[in-house]
Amino acid sequence: MRARDKLASAMLACPLFLAGCSFGPQPDAPSYASVTSNTFVAANYRAADELLKQLSGKIVDGQPLIMATIVNIDALDESSTLGRVVSEQVSTRLAQGGLKMLEMKLRSNVYLKRNQGELMLTREIGEVAHNHNAQAVVVGSYAETSEAVFVNIKVIQPTNNFVLAGHDFVLAKDPTIRSMLKRY
Repeated sequence: MRARDKLASAMLACPLFLAGCSFGPQPDAPSYASVTSNTFVAANYRAADELLKQLSGKIVDGQPLIMATIVNIDALDESSTLGRVVSEQVSTRLAQGGLKMLEMKLRSNVYLKRNQGELMLTREIGEVAHNHNAQAVVVGSYAETSEAVFVNIKVIQPTNNFVLAGHDFVLAKDPTIRSMLKRY
């Protein structure tokens, strides 16, 4: 093989080699299996499943629910990435369970605090639910300790503030959870 042919072959093989390196499994990259079996997602889905069980026979089929952002118990007008992600995952799971969940991020007339999400104070719940014909609002809070985060989620009937369903769970404060609690 001539030198020129060897060079051409090497040049053709180089991009294939580099592509294999860049798209192949990375030692520190999470796999699909590790992400889908994540304990954080599983805890949020179990919470939503528990709410679904408790709501059986208590709500009207076809009438929507609203998901508020899970807030910091020590500062009810503040949340975090953790609070927003818990809210998103619980809402998703409730929708997967057959409930009609109203996506509030697409609404312009809901109180949105920059970088906080859809926050609703008790006095606003009834008004927002009425304006959107929602039969219930999913609310919640979280409290941090040095080793864990305690999460409480409730489904509230906005006309009388009765709790229709509720669930508490604890998340170990692993590096992922800690990163979602960082203040920006």
